Amino acid sequence: MTSPVDTSVKFFTSQMVNAPALSGTAGAMVALLDACLVTGFDMKALTSLVVAGGIATATYTGTHSAVSDSVVLIAGVTGGLTALNGEQKITSKPGSTSVTFATAAADGTAAGTITMKMAPAGWTKPYSTTNIAAFKSGDVTSTGCLLRVDDTATLFARVVGYENMSDINTGTGPFPTTAQMSGGGYWPKSIQTTGAVDWYLFADSKMFFFAPVPGRSQSSTFLCGTLRGFGDIVPYKPSGDAYGCVLSYSINAAVASQFDGSLSNSPTAQVAMPRAFTGVGSATFHFTRPYVGLFTDLSGITASVGPFPNPVDGSLMMCRRAISPGSQPYLRGELPGYVHLPQSNVYDTFKPLDVIAGTGLFSGKRFMLFTVGSEVSFNTTVVGSTNVALGGMDVVGPWR
Repeated sequence: MTSPVDTSVKFFTSQMVNAPALSGTAGAMVALLDACLVTGFDMKALTSLVVAGGIATATYTGTHSAVSDSVVLIAGVTGGLTALNGEQKITSKPGSTSVTFATAAADGTAAGTITMKMAPAGWTKPYSTTNIAAFKSGDVTSTGCLLRVDDTATLFARVVGYENMSDINTGTGPFPTTAQMSGGGYWPKSIQTTGAVDWYLFADSKMFFFAPVPGRSQSSTFLCGTLRGFGDIVPYKPSGDAYGCVLSYSINAAVASQFDGSLSNSPTAQVAMPRAFTGVGSATFHFTRPYVGLFTDLSGITASVGPFPNPVDGSLMMCRRAISPGSQPYLRGELPGYVHLPQSNVYDTFKPLDVIAGTGLFSGKRFMLFTVGSEVSFNTTVVGSTNVALGGMDVVGPWR
């Protein structure tokens, strides 16, 4: 049975109990992406699943990763309440051993050997070998591009997008090309080989955003992060954009400096797409840009419209980020789900994992805040809102 609320958006964070760990270890990033995008994680047997008045309460022993607004996958219900099987969005966690979700199922107690796990985002992993994997959207309406992640190094992974692949080492239409970035771009994991780091991952069936905080393995005060991502933009071309897939990456080999080319701050044309919107040519580079402010603005730090709160109405301002070709002034599309905060002082009031209500054009949405950028390095001590960029991701959905 389809959930009465949208479940297309999935999110996962390192702060969820039992979440996959990201560290300076070969294979850690592939394992994390596999768990969030493809398989799901934290499978638990339910001790009971009871419906009363449109609310289902799932009870289990121990702990579970699920939190409010996250999506779980229920399986194994038999008898008259099989409508409870499938994806369900968590509305509350009333105790350490239970969660609730809305349902249209009839009142009653579910039968069967019932399980619950964090629902994956609906992606596939068609090719893999040790610590290397290719990920692809499972949505038949997507561009069908693939992301190859080489996670054989300890502190970072190398990433390349492909229009098509026939095995883990063979593909056509690479972005970036070998000439543009030999070996692929860099995604950071950790600035050292010991200790775990914070991370955030948000996804729908066509795009995922990945935001690691590499310095956390060294110090709890190193909160600067970056926003990476792969997948299909929201295209402005009326007939659709067959090559509207983006890959964000760093060109720096030094992990502490791998914040360049972030989707949240793109002062250079460093976001790769397989072709121009015309479908002609090969890999091309793009900027991401906020609708309010400049290419270089950091969300929550740069005061394009002044400090937070806005003195007129006390509001936190929000806008989308658009995709713009590096050599042209036009807009190709925009990033799904993400909002840029064009005010300063945001970190003085809000912190990562805070969920705020959208207003105006974003009315009805809720946005989870997370660390999205840096102007310095990942091993810089945070002193406040001057060097911690916060962006927001829609956790209500849909993004498109």
